[in-house]
Amino acid sequence: MKLVLFDLDGTLIDSEIGIVTSIEYALKKLDAPIPSREELRKWIGPPLRATFPLALGNDAEKVEQAVALYRERFQDIGWREHVVYPGIADAIAALVRQGLHLAVVTSKPDLYAGRIVASLPFGAHFEHVYAVGAGSAHSEKASLIARALSEFGIAPDDTAMVGDRHFDIEGALANRVRAVGVTWGFGDRTELETAGAQAIAESPQQLLALVSAPADAGIALH
Repeated sequence: MKLVLFDLDGTLIDSEIGIVTSIEYALKKLDAPIPSREELRKWIGPPLRATFPLALGNDAEKVEQAVALYRERFQDIGWREHVVYPGIADAIAALVRQGLHLAVVTSKPDLYAGRIVASLPFGAHFEHVYAVGAGSAHSEKASLIARALSEFGIAPDDTAMVGDRHFDIEGALANRVRAVGVTWGFGDRTELETAGAQAIAESPQQLLALVSAPADAGIALH
């Protein structure tokens, strides 16, 4: 393995508080019904323009208002409301010692993604942050992974994509990249297996072993 791509929310950081509270803020401002916290956890990962219609219907104007209100809170407070998952910092440090290239591939808008990664204790270890444009309504994981492969000049067989949602797995498989799921984020094992994850890590320590294996070693679903 030469290149490891990491999702951000649910993989490197637990960002539930900042994201969900900002969603609730936007919906409250619009006097819209607010789904339960359990339901809103499922909104973490996809772009806001894909999730706000679940509460607002297909009202494009209201969806855009909700996105603007969300960003009103998130750009000031929400982007800082996260914690690093235990063990992630050690895993990143170990991968760096192995000489691997690291990058972040996230559906979070580029308005915040770079700032959040730079604020992490290990953020400097990531050589690039690939994020979606502010106006996107799509995950774009597949195209972002393709861009990373092109810019790093590293073959898919020498690359792993690590993430907690089906978007990460589907984007990896679309590019013939090793698809590694993690269970400590916002998805679950069933979602990852259904999407076609080639390996699933229950802990950062197990993840380290999975992505450190030689590209031709073969991997089993854990």
